[in-house]
Amino acid sequence: MNKQSYKRLTEILKELRLIAISQEYKVLADQARNDGLSYEQYLFELAQAEYNNQCNRRQERWLRESRLPLDKNLDNFNLKRLPMKIQQQFQILREGLFLDHNENILVFGNPGSGKTHLTCALGHELIRHNRRVYFSTCALLLQELLTAKRDLKLRQLIKRFNKYQAIIIDDIGYVGQDKNKEEVEVLFTLLAERYENGSVMITSNLPFSKWERVFKDPIMTTAAIDRIVHHSFILELNLPSYRMDAAKKRAIKSEA
Repeated sequence: MNKQSYKRLTEILKELRLIAISQEYKVLADQARNDGLSYEQYLFELAQAEYNNQCNRRQERWLRESRLPLDKNLDNFNLKRLPMKIQQQFQILREGLFLDHNENILVFGNPGSGKTHLTCALGHELIRHNRRVYFSTCALLLQELLTAKRDLKLRQLIKRFNKYQAIIIDDIGYVGQDKNKEEVEVLFTLLAERYENGSVMITSNLPFSKWERVFKDPIMTTAAIDRIVHHSFILELNLPSYRMDAAKKRAIKSEA
């Protein structure tokens, strides 16, 4: 190929948004000649490079959309601190197969036990396995749902949430005790819509026996729990506060 043909080929590949192929085809062509690769093998190497590039770009975009805290990932979470059973469950859940069955994850534990970090780390791993995830504290999620309802756009918002295979609702137990009926209803509506249509991952410092504080009405509480628990994995972090442990270690170091 002459220079003009190479230039035109590069332009076409960029117009087709085959970025990796436009950047790699010359180098891979030289390698194919040196290694005596067939045309089909050369094409495979190009396609693999483009596939990997598009996967990486998609995961970066999904991570931005997810609103997951970037620092709450597996790299800076000590899994060995957890009971062996939960460690084993995490290794299975990170593959994301539970999402194919619209199953839920419920993480219970005392404040500071690592519920949020564990759930967010799982969210990061799911994105790495090409799954779409959305993260929000329960308080912020309620605000988002209420705003949509008042703008007559609640149905559109819930439909937008349908593109996420998992919605992480963090700290459901910290929702204010002064919630009004409208707030409870929009939260219940979301959970009901997700039932057998999409997964939720919920963290709470309240056991189910105290969820009436969240939903106020005993009938609605029972209905919400029934939908969430029907297809779910429950992780109980009966651990001392991670933050307290870290503070004690810092205090010991400063005294040394």
